[in-house]
Amino acid sequence: MTERDGVVVSTDEDRGSTELLPATRRELWRRLAVGQTEGRAPSMVGAVVRDGRPAWLGLRGTVDGAMPHADMQYRIGSLTKTFVAVLVMRLRDEGLLELADPVGEHLKDTPVPDATVAQLLAHSAGLAAEARGPWWERTPGRLRPGPADIFGERPRRHPAGRRYHYSNPGYALLGALVERLRDGEHWAEVLRREVLEPLEMTRTTPDPVAPHAAGWAVHPWADVLLPEPAEDTGLMAPAGQLWSTASDLCRWAAFLAEGDDRVLSAATVAEMRTPAVPAEGDGSMGYGLGLQLLRTDDGRVLAGHTGSMPGFLASLWVGTDTRTDDGVGGLALANCTSGPAVSGIAADLVRIVAERELSVPAPWRPLAGPLDEELLALTGPWYWGASPFVLRLRADRELELSPVSGGGRSSRFRPEPDGSWTGLDGYYAGETLRAVRAGDGSVSHLDLGTFVFTRAPYEPSAPVPGGVDAGGWRTEG
Repeated sequence: MTERDGVVVSTDEDRGSTELLPATRRELWRRLAVGQTEGRAPSMVGAVVRDGRPAWLGLRGTVDGAMPHADMQYRIGSLTKTFVAVLVMRLRDEGLLELADPVGEHLKDTPVPDATVAQLLAHSAGLAAEARGPWWERTPGRLRPGPADIFGERPRRHPAGRRYHYSNPGYALLGALVERLRDGEHWAEVLRREVLEPLEMTRTTPDPVAPHAAGWAVHPWADVLLPEPAEDTGLMAPAGQLWSTASDLCRWAAFLAEGDDRVLSAATVAEMRTPAVPAEGDGSMGYGLGLQLLRTDDGRVLAGHTGSMPGFLASLWVGTDTRTDDGVGGLALANCTSGPAVSGIAADLVRIVAERELSVPAPWRPLAGPLDEELLALTGPWYWGASPFVLRLRADRELELSPVSGGGRSSRFRPEPDGSWTGLDGYYAGETLRAVRAGDGSVSHLDLGTFVFTRAPYEPSAPVPGGVDAGGWRTEG
């Protein structure tokens, strides 16, 4: 905001401001404080991201007698899986694998060669939840020196593709897949070079680098602490090894909300946020491709992940609907094995900002670049039978089809090199839209996944499936 002649004036510059109102900051701080106190966490760090930038940081408790800070490392547990999933999606986008590939095509001697890459990403391969042997999170990785040592005699507990069943060993296989397709380079080194460095996440590492918090167990019936081990989990590391900071995870939240062409396009990140398996239990938690999906009590859908390792809890969520959540993300980190509900805390941080500070739309501007007159001519009313729709031209030659009124099937469409468009969302996601031309070159109709859209309701001259009654429209039935 600026002041002109004694009057405070709002401008478009205010839309990009990450500054939160004092009342919002107070409520965020209270939510973190209540969570740390009631959860009896030695320390807790919370943060909010808005419009791709940090908007709020909360610090609570102590680490080695001092207050934690934004650059303090905490172990983030299964948030590691989101990083591994990004590496796998990069391989897919480079054409080195397909999500439908059986992992056995790339990895030899795996006990589940028929599990597909997509099933591993979405925990739908039916694999065992945990690695064989003693509790892998509290024991050294050398106890499982080879891939065969990760799985027991029953590597699969459910039929592949039938249901969601969380599997830590499944992500061990994905880490091995990354190493195999990156010529044997360790997955953590690939992550550093391809993801962390471009995003300037210099404090995210496989092993702790000072300053970092120590992990503790808190006695359930007394306010006393017990140190927890911090083992290198070896081949299981892709399931939960990483350490990170609030500052770095703010960058990660912004990436999961918007993508970054240096790492993954916005379209691929959106694909990761798309549900890949049905939710189970109460239906509030689903899974995409490497991302957990949370439906909150107020109907908001968040994407991110929770994480836990001995002595640590972590959670990061970003709003998936930029129209209502404005790219808001929240995260919470604590250095205790159990107690504080960090998943709920991180989700509440998103809710508080999204509800208290409603998103401001971007200013309207005309399309950039030269106008394609033929494309402009496609816009306007179209009819599916007698149902009116409107086709609008958006930026970058994208089209948007929506019903004129009431409910109906709406979708956005991305242009393709062959002159067609591909659906991006809604019922027509993945379907092909074509403008079909008559012999004289004029557009006869639109073909959308075999549905015919005409310029007039049941236009007789168009190839309407089943034909149009020769008698035409009439006044009596």
